[in-house]
Amino acid sequence: MNNVLVYAEHRRGATRKVTFEMASEAARIAEALGGTASAVVIGPESSSLAEQLRGYPLERILVNDDPDVERFLLDPIVDYLAAAAHIVGPSLVLIPNTLSGRDVAGRLMVRLGAGMVADVVDVRVEEGAVVCVSPKLGGALITHCALRVGDYGIATVRPNAFTVTAGGDARVEPLEKPAGKQYAAEIERDVEEGAGELALEEAPVVVAGGRGLGGPEPFETLLRPLAHALGGAVGASRAAADAGWVPYSLQIGQTGKTVTPNLYIAVGISGAIQHKVGMRAAGTIVAINKDAASPIAEFSDLLVVGDAFRIVPELTKLIETAKGTLA
Repeated sequence: MNNVLVYAEHRRGATRKVTFEMASEAARIAEALGGTASAVVIGPESSSLAEQLRGYPLERILVNDDPDVERFLLDPIVDYLAAAAHIVGPSLVLIPNTLSGRDVAGRLMVRLGAGMVADVVDVRVEEGAVVCVSPKLGGALITHCALRVGDYGIATVRPNAFTVTAGGDARVEPLEKPAGKQYAAEIERDVEEGAGELALEEAPVVVAGGRGLGGPEPFETLLRPLAHALGGAVGASRAAADAGWVPYSLQIGQTGKTVTPNLYIAVGISGAIQHKVGMRAAGTIVAINKDAASPIAEFSDLLVVGDAFRIVPELTKLIETAKGTLA
């Protein structure tokens, strides 16, 4: 593979930050391979998203506003991606590591006869091979899987693993609909659970709790009011998730989610390396902990030593008062 192709997963022109992360990373990988970086955007309002992507370091963006992409289940997406891959030539296809993205990647792998690496957090070009780095076995093992240059390869990318780099002026080109395709699996209703909750990976502020909270209740009574006051989301350490205090969808770390908020507040979290991997790229890290010698003190911008059950409610009140004054 000499080229890189990004699949911009979206719903009617609205996408997550991972799309722009992949668009930025594609240019770096393509430069190392001596090839081109392209993206494919399909489905209703794709033209709008394509205009947004033009500001990122891509060479071209293939677009089709075909409503069948959202009307039928997966198959139209795979058909378009396969067609785009053949237009671009042997390439590394970057797909978001989401529920839908993983399904698409598995089908596309068969269609292209490609190798695939899931949950990728880094991509390197070494001695003519594309090496994808991803954690496995609950983070106990970090794998380096090489995809051969000259073939097609697929990598599902973990959100927030790559840095967003703007700057570019890609040309937008139409992508023709694959001919002779008929689809049977029609989507009758699309239900999105947890509507209204800010996605953890997208939140500008994350308030995370750990073992030091002592149980599940403080996540609702202590952390959520603070997160709400700051316009953010609640997260957790692996210890809290393993204890059953919160769902694993809130886990941050090497085996959970990677977050890059402007502000990260860690409450009752010791700061093990596994957790650090998932939040170290935050803009400002504030830790609230009884133990001044906890590992998290080493990489926090501010360490508040004391009882979280007294500090957090007071902090929440101060923020709500300040917001009321400014309103």
